[in-house]
Amino acid sequence: MNQPKTSVLVFDVNETLLDLSALGPDFESVFGDPHFLNDWFHQVIQFAMSLTLANAYRPFGEVALGVLQMLADAEGAELSLEEARRILSKVRTLPPHPDVPGALAFLKDAGFRLVTLTNNPMALVDAQMTNAELQRYFDRNFSVDTVRRFKPAPEPYRMVAEELGLAPGKMWMIAAHAWDVGGAAQVGFRTAFVRRPGKAPSPLFPKPDVIGNTLLEAAEGIAGLERS
Repeated sequence: MNQPKTSVLVFDVNETLLDLSALGPDFESVFGDPHFLNDWFHQVIQFAMSLTLANAYRPFGEVALGVLQMLADAEGAELSLEEARRILSKVRTLPPHPDVPGALAFLKDAGFRLVTLTNNPMALVDAQMTNAELQRYFDRNFSVDTVRRFKPAPEPYRMVAEELGLAPGKMWMIAAHAWDVGGAAQVGFRTAFVRRPGKAPSPLFPKPDVIGNTLLEAAEGIAGLERS
């Protein structure tokens, strides 16, 4: 058995581990185009960040629902509150990307400790990880609800490091969002960026320590740097 690594790997959940595109048919039924899913999620992140800047925190589920209603209003689409809630309830059962189980198994076998850090509330991320059959790979889940500041504000990343009793330099943030790995880098985390379709690292933040076209590529890159 491999010796436990001193570094802890912190994973984003939505889009990094779980495939948000499973909601595409629901968005197509409301808006006539599944690509409105991307518009919705981008605006959810935008408003989450805006609420953090304005010191006006609201739980992520409320942000997601409010943005969905706002988008329907802007597009003149018929969407009842009940239907909006039904669509968003499917976030609990998002499937993992195909590369995820193998990559996580590789990292666990290599001796790393794995945790999650998400903008989702704790009850939701616990349900997501259980339904996706991924919880067995992770020691613990963390939510920004604890500090009431959304990523990429520094408080969530520092909270995880403090809870685990490790210096930020002993932590890795793995995400498919440039703003997420960028925020983690600002507090001293090492970072790995996963190039999910349509995603690219940002030149406005420090270059990620590892960039992988798949989660397994990113995992192998992390393991290689840790060995060296």
